[in-house]
Amino acid sequence: MSNNEQTSADPVAPVAEPAPPPAHRPSRARRVVPAIVLLALIGSAVWYFFLRRPVTATNVVKVSGRIEADDSAIAAKVAGRIREITVREGDIVKAGQTIATLDDEQAKERESQAQAAVEQAETRVRRATQQLSVINEQINQSDLTVDQARLDARGRVSQAESQVAAAESQLAQAESNYQQAQYDAEKFERLFKTGDVSERQYKQAQTTLASQLSIVRSQRKQVDAARSALTVARASLANPKIRSAQTATLREQFKQAQSDVDAANADADKARAALREVTANRTDLTVVAPFDGTITTRVVEPGEVVTAGTTLVKLVNLNAIYLRGFVPEGQIGNVKIGQPVRVFLDSDPNHPLDAEVTRIDPEATFTPENTYFQNERVKQVVGVKLAIKVPDGSAKPGMPADGEILISGEWPGPGRTE
Repeated sequence: MSNNEQTSADPVAPVAEPAPPPAHRPSRARRVVPAIVLLALIGSAVWYFFLRRPVTATNVVKVSGRIEADDSAIAAKVAGRIREITVREGDIVKAGQTIATLDDEQAKERESQAQAAVEQAETRVRRATQQLSVINEQINQSDLTVDQARLDARGRVSQAESQVAAAESQLAQAESNYQQAQYDAEKFERLFKTGDVSERQYKQAQTTLASQLSIVRSQRKQVDAARSALTVARASLANPKIRSAQTATLREQFKQAQSDVDAANADADKARAALREVTANRTDLTVVAPFDGTITTRVVEPGEVVTAGTTLVKLVNLNAIYLRGFVPEGQIGNVKIGQPVRVFLDSDPNHPLDAEVTRIDPEATFTPENTYFQNERVKQVVGVKLAIKVPDGSAKPGMPADGEILISGEWPGPGRTE
């Protein structure tokens, strides 16, 4: 059967309608592009915020190290038993404040003994000085006596010589008168025999001769007495020499007394020195803070016996805090004392602390084991001290930290630089 026949044979058959156009669907390329853009933005953000290395600043030298501070191990200079410790960890102390005291009973006893030794030595000095003064006075008196004896002896000799001269003069006069009387007696004797003079005149001449002879004999005795007195006077001239010998003996005694005084003074000086040492040792029983600081460690407790030099507490000066860092050897030539520094702590990396370079080691050293650098090839470094200007308590000894030293120009930015 043909198609036409079928159509005509089934007049009620429905006529087929044309099919609607297919619905609009996005292409695959249009779905991929937005995803790529989103991934690119995320990658860019990750690179910018996490993987990007900031631009390295050429006017900044980076430093790594640890925070340190001036500290001291406070110890007693003498041995003893701890009687009291007035501080504990974390206490803030001032310079001169008492930290600990040691038992001073034995020190008191030693000081009393030393004081007694000083008093005994000073008493010996006083006695020796008094003896020296007595001998010196005796020497002065002896010198005066010698001078006086010398003057007296000379005076007596002069007087005796005058008396001898006078006696000899009177003897000469008596002898002259005697010779005249003898002549007259012989003359009157001849005249009496011839009858030219009377017997009375003759006897008178004989009496005169006898009288003049007595006078001569008496004057000779006077001369002998005067000469004896002169001999005695001249002998007295030896008295000053004898007294001078006595003075010499006194001077030897004076030298010995002076030696005693010197020895007593030396012993007294030794005793005083011993007393000062004992007193100083007793003073050393009180241990005081040498500077303002904070107690970090309390090593001993009351009742313990310590030797000289034993650490009692450890004191740190948190007002003198600094970063002890190390600069690569190739960059140390750009670092100078006084250059500004920023110190970054790991606990607060966005708020740097102002500091400055206060010390540069004179020699290079190898990289410390606890310090790391971005450039691992660096082996030689130079230590520097970067003092924090205004410590606020955030930087504590032992904390790792980084520093940036500005060698020229201005700071590149508020944060860390690479």
